[in-house]
Amino acid sequence: MNAPRELDWTTANQHLLVAEFARLRARLGEGEVATADLQVEAAARCLPAPAAIDTLVALFALSGFERDMLLLAAGVEMDARLAALCGEAAGQPQRPWATFGLALAVLPEPHWSALTPVAPLRRWRLVEVDERAGLTSARLQLDERVLHFIAGLNYPDHRLAALLDTVPPAGLMAEAHRDIAEQLATRIGEQPGRLPVVMLGGDDTDGQQDVAATLAQTLGVGLFRLRAGDIPAAPHEQAALRSLWQREAALLGAGLLVTHSDEAGATLARFVSDIDGLVIVAGTRPPPLDGDTVHATVDKPDAPGQRQLWQAALGEGAAALSATLDGLASQYRLGARRIAASVRQLDTTDPAQAAATLHRHCRGDGTALSELAQAIDPRATWDDLILPEAQRRTLQQLAVHARHRITVHHDWGFAGKSARGLGIATLFSGDSGTGKTLAAEVLAGELGLALYRIDLSAVISKYIGETEKNLRKVFDAAEDIGALLLFDEADALFGKRSEVKDSHDRYANIEVSYLLQRMEAYRGLAILTTNHKTALDTAFSRRLRFVVHFPYPDAVQREAIWRHIFPAATPLGELDYAKLARLNATGGNIRNIALSAAFLAAEAGTAVSMAHLLRAAHLEAAKREKSPTDAETRGWV
Repeated sequence: MNAPRELDWTTANQHLLVAEFARLRARLGEGEVATADLQVEAAARCLPAPAAIDTLVALFALSGFERDMLLLAAGVEMDARLAALCGEAAGQPQRPWATFGLALAVLPEPHWSALTPVAPLRRWRLVEVDERAGLTSARLQLDERVLHFIAGLNYPDHRLAALLDTVPPAGLMAEAHRDIAEQLATRIGEQPGRLPVVMLGGDDTDGQQDVAATLAQTLGVGLFRLRAGDIPAAPHEQAALRSLWQREAALLGAGLLVTHSDEAGATLARFVSDIDGLVIVAGTRPPPLDGDTVHATVDKPDAPGQRQLWQAALGEGAAALSATLDGLASQYRLGARRIAASVRQLDTTDPAQAAATLHRHCRGDGTALSELAQAIDPRATWDDLILPEAQRRTLQQLAVHARHRITVHHDWGFAGKSARGLGIATLFSGDSGTGKTLAAEVLAGELGLALYRIDLSAVISKYIGETEKNLRKVFDAAEDIGALLLFDEADALFGKRSEVKDSHDRYANIEVSYLLQRMEAYRGLAILTTNHKTALDTAFSRRLRFVVHFPYPDAVQREAIWRHIFPAATPLGELDYAKLARLNATGGNIRNIALSAAFLAAEAGTAVSMAHLLRAAHLEAAKREKSPTDAETRGWV
């Protein structure tokens, strides 16, 4: 006999099918069975890898009779002569298809159990049977997905295409996340029998997908993602989806990643509990599952981890931006994918421009904060802030702490001592208009941070637990984009805990306690402002890195404020700043007076004069039902 020819697998698989169909035709009376068997053996020797039909046998533990049943059902679809012979053998030429009764009659080693619901052919939906005609007389119909697989075409079932996404291999990835994937692979490899369900929690959802993809790659399987919200609730629909996936997992050699929100529960648990193979459940808080599970937490990388990611993403361009990377790593909490996206198409030839671009990308659009906080565009500079030297030095020191967090906390080891108190919580106290909000603007501009003023009306809720939920959203979103949080009139939110007399007191105290804990854990810069420092809970003092008192401005400071209050483009008359400084007013009041005087001058078509300022001062005082004294305004006009 001649030696088998070298064929590619697809061609060799087709040749084997032709030979197998000829063998089945011989079983039905057309040709010699022994000759056909020899042709099958010759075709099999030409295969460089197992034929598709034999892969199905191995994957689903099929018997020889079940193998022949699949080939018979496939042959009816692919070989017209075999289909005609099936109809003739059953005595019904007008019905050219295979039945279970025909298979029992003509195929070797038949067994009745081949078509029981728990047997592989029906359990894995390899064959569909219309039982209305009776089991032996029913047509054996091959599932389209299985028919294509036998023919050598292996692609996902079209019924699952709308539900499943291919999970790509991980690109840029934190070393800590790679370690998690390796540890999970080791733990799974050490457990005999059925694989445990892998439960991934934490706040880095993109990182969880990268860990899942790396784990699947290590185990030598592909990975598809299914959203928990797409899992049907009805048990029979769940069972159908589970069966389709199990078959798909075997045919494609793939695992399943199920992503969920915090509301995932019983539906997800029921669905994944009975799936064999690699199953990974990922979300912020994994739901409880029965059975064997392994858990891992995948959080966004810490500051040193982010710095390594920035360096890896920038490659040779990292050296020119080394001074910027510490700030990016310490101010923002970004995952590897977000960092990689920020670096794409970045022009590093101009380091200053590149740094500004990276900060802008890292801050994002602030959508997550916009519902509960008001974005403020920080335009004020140190020149606009008139304060005593002691307060100014404290604010500058605050900026130093923000800039060098990664060096002190991580490079010098302070974060290793304790994870608490790594944020920069600060209290600004003082009368209204003394510059507290302005100072927050100056710091945000100095550090390149987004500035958000917390909208207390949107945060505080009368419903139990809603205030804490809203605050968690604020802090989580702020940490991601490195925002400076400004809690204006913080005493309304951070008031003293009181003696518990009823349930309202108890829940109010719980809110304050939660705030104390969350403030201490917040890794960014949070500024609380208050006009009544004594109204704040005393436990806040320990959690505050800085306390800055904004005093009522004296005459020297008021004169400096007057000299800086008008924009350069404003036309000014002969203004006596020393006389203006006699007016007992805060910086906020002075700004209102200057703005009102500018409108009066614009209406008159003249430069801003002392007369305009006098009239504006009376208008501002009227809001408080109080007029300036003669001593304050003497000599203004």
